[in-house]
Amino acid sequence: MNLGGKTAVVTGGSSGIGRATCVAFAREGARVVIGDIDEAGGEETVRLVREAGGEAEFLRTDVSDQAAVEALVARAVERFGGLHAMFNNAGIGEYAPLLEHTADQFDRVVRVNQYGVFYGIQAAAKAMRALDVKGTIVNTASVFGFVASRGIIGYHAAKGAVRMLSQAAALELAPFGIRVVAIAPGAVDTPIIQGYKDMGIEQVMARAQMRGRLLHAEEIADVVVWLCSPGADAVNGSTIMCDDGFAAFKF
Repeated sequence: MNLGGKTAVVTGGSSGIGRATCVAFAREGARVVIGDIDEAGGEETVRLVREAGGEAEFLRTDVSDQAAVEALVARAVERFGGLHAMFNNAGIGEYAPLLEHTADQFDRVVRVNQYGVFYGIQAAAKAMRALDVKGTIVNTASVFGFVASRGIIGYHAAKGAVRMLSQAAALELAPFGIRVVAIAPGAVDTPIIQGYKDMGIEQVMARAQMRGRLLHAEEIADVVVWLCSPGADAVNGSTIMCDDGFAAFKF
């Protein structure tokens, strides 16, 4: 999967799946530009990438702001001269039962998890087309884009939308040689599931997967990096399940 000389942009790279993917890209030789609102976490990811022998730069980025996402992509092109992979990964969650779920909560999740992906797809595709790069765009959907759960209706809506954003974008960008793929992680041991841990249902989440454990961020990162490699050239417009059977497993 050698990606030497390639440049990747990762949103939500200050922790969790995003951080693990930045390090995985670096180990394969790619240069990484990291976008996140968490500046301290982003700088820590830069340090980890450099420890892995890679080059990295962090730019504070609120993916719900289209101009900020465009600036992140532009920075990657300016700093490293190209863009070969875009991982639209930044995401948030808001928990509240349906009848108590406010419009503001719903809006916050959709603006980051859905609009942020749209902005990233568009900005990356424009840059790749201008540079004549046959690159790859990977978007983080979720197993919760396929199965229902209580209290996260905005998250469900946004992650379901990411599936179709990816499929529609893949169709439109195929003539330029740009692939677009989504991943659907299951329960991964990252900060975004802290709310489930606080409610004491961490093990319930783990048991929903076929091997009865939470996944590790590094396991998802390996899938993302593979999808951005020449070995995954046949994969386009699909949502790749990275859920250890969460969506398929029934008690």
